[in-house]
Amino acid sequence: MEIKLSKFQEHDFDSYYSLVSSEKVMAQITERSLPYDEAQSKFQKVLKRNRENNEFGSYKVSDCYNTEFIGLGHLTLNKDQKHEAEIGYMILPQYWRMGYGKKIASELLKIANRSDIKILKAIIDPENKASRKILINQGFISEKICVLDGLQGEILSKSL
Repeated sequence: MEIKLSKFQEHDFDSYYSLVSSEKVMAQITERSLPYDEAQSKFQKVLKRNRENNEFGSYKVSDCYNTEFIGLGHLTLNKDQKHEAEIGYMILPQYWRMGYGKKIASELLKIANRSDIKILKAIIDPENKASRKILINQGFISEKICVLDGLQGEILSKSL
């Protein structure tokens, strides 16, 4: 299995919307799918962030062989801590449990390792055992479980 990461472009909204409008995908992220207008607004912020930084931003993840859209991966710089970034990923349900999460995390780590980032953080739903396993296997350690924006979250980190 080979994947391709490419920064989201204006013409990728439909792919993005297929993720954020999915109740199954969003259940462990915001606990609700995003309506069309809210998704459009968030997508414009994704595009803006992508233009602001060469290496960091939100990536469209596709299968290298058949170019099917699988999900997204992101590396987001922490504006307050210059040497810290957040890693995250979302995958369409039909691609769950196929190793894509591990592959996306691995590719994002390669990008982060080529940068000045010293600490990489991930925020997950504590009930998301698959994501937790992927991150722990990539060398992340659990820092704490807490409430973030009204939702339970687990913060994991990795020193680079």
